[in-house]
Amino acid sequence: MDQTSFRDWLCRRLVEASRDAIIFADQNGLIRLWNIGAEAMFGYRAAEMEGQSLDRIIPEALRARHNEGFRRVMAAGESRYAADLLAVPGLRKDGARISLEFTITLIKDGQGQVLGAAAIIRDVTARWQRDQELKKRLAALESGVEPGAR
Repeated sequence: MDQTSFRDWLCRRLVEASRDAIIFADQNGLIRLWNIGAEAMFGYRAAEMEGQSLDRIIPEALRARHNEGFRRVMAAGESRYAADLLAVPGLRKDGARISLEFTITLIKDGQGQVLGAAAIIRDVTARWQRDQELKKRLAALESGVEPGAR
């Protein structure tokens, strides 16, 4: 196998086998790539999601805001989340909400036209729940430590 073929094979294997969700949506917000990590995270098989809207994994109350931002990024050809980590809730197939962190990479053709966006997503629900519990415990301790502060 020559170097180019090996590199192409390796890139495919990295995306396919990643336990993080790797999703690519075209400029219309339709999913074109859904890896095994996305299957495990969201509960949908690739065949169920490819060609579908990202709306399926976005809580309903956030869809309009997401779609507006997505259109803006596609038109501008850049996203601040290429470097910054974005934390948002997501929606599993079973309806459960999960906490997600991800970065976005815009994929462009040879002429620099945006073809869509790829996201590498990690489920941080357990960490978010621990943080919320710690905040509650800290608030309870602080309210108990400062008698008469009410």
